[in-house]
Parts: sequence; structure tokens; C-alpha cells
Amino acid sequence: MLPGGPFEFSHAMSRLCADIAERVDEFSHIRMEQVVVAFAQARRRVAYGLQAKLTPLRFEGGQLTSEREGRLWTVQRLFDNDREMLYILTFYLPRFLDQTFREKMITVFHELYHISPKFDGDIRRMGGRYHVHSHSQTEYDRAMEVLAQRYLELDPPRELYTFLKPKFRTLESRHGSVVGKQVPIPKLIPLPESKTA
Repeated sequence: MLPGGPFEFSHAMSRLCADIAERVDEFSHIRMEQVVVAFAQARRRVAYGLQAKLTPLRFEGGQLTSEREGRLWTVQRLFDNDREMLYILTFYLPRFLDQTFREKMITVFHELYHISPKFDGDIRRMGGRYHVHSHSQTEYDRAMEVLAQRYLELDPPRELYTFLKPKFRTLESRHGSVVGKQVPIPKLIPLPESKTA
């Protein structure tokens, strides 16, 4: 990234996430070379709303197909050259970058923690009815804040996370623009001749 040139958000976020996976045991299963980091334009410039989301590219247990209402489905597969991608990690800009540094770090850890410990393209599934965030998203995010603080206490290189300090307009004014990957969410595809048992 050249001084004064566009800020490459996807590259910077990928580097940060890879370092988190290397330093924090709870994320050691993550292989960022199979995670696409993208951004999407937030439709309204307001502080509330979706900040980021993780899209798994497999069904439960890492399966390529799933039966729903008597029909068999697969998901459109995504490749980077010959490497198949298993997740899309999307951040909504400028909304995500307009949060506080603390909130941004919690969001990053929140989304990474959704990745299955098996790294099989599925999400991490909690026990019981609330399989995504357990019974409380507030407690989930509190746990993510503890992990984020632990990461910062390991003294990672500051250049990996300092891009999260300023708000979007400050980052944009420093570099002229903020750019990154934009990836359409893969579609569910019905398979022919699927029948109920």
C-alpha cells in the first residue's frame, strides 16, 4: 500500500485476522487463505444496524448438500484460482468503521468466532435452541471483548490494527479512498430429481 494511495480494506483486515488466528488459541483453526474478506456498502449512514456478517459456504457439518422441504440443495462454490473458499467475511462500510475501536475489535472477534472449530465451511454451533450466539448475544460479545483484550496484550504489531482507530472519513481523507473486495453472496442451487424419502 503506497503512502497516500487508496486504503485496501480487505487486505488490511485479512492480515489482522491471520495474526489473530496465529496468536490466539481459540482461533488457531482458521486458515485465512480460505476466507474471503469483503465489504458491502451500508445503505444508510447510521450507527445502528448490521456491522459485519460471516457467510458459511457449506451446510451443517461441512456438507455440500442439504435437504429442505423435500428438495435437495447445494451452494454455489467460490474459488480463488484453484483454492476453494469456505467463508465470506463481510464488513458494512462506512458503518463498521464509524464505531469505536473497542466496538470494532469486538465485531472482528465476534465474526471470527462463528467459524466452525473444524473449519469445514459450517458455522460454530452452540448447544440448544440458540445455536449461533448461545442464549445471550450480550454475553457472547462480552466473551469476545475478553479475547480481543487478550490479543492486544500479546503486543501484536500496531500496524496490523491501527487502521481500526480512525473513523471512515478520516481513513478516507488520509488515503483518498477506501477500497476492497466486493463479493456477491453465493446462491443456493436446487439439485434436479431430488425426492423425499
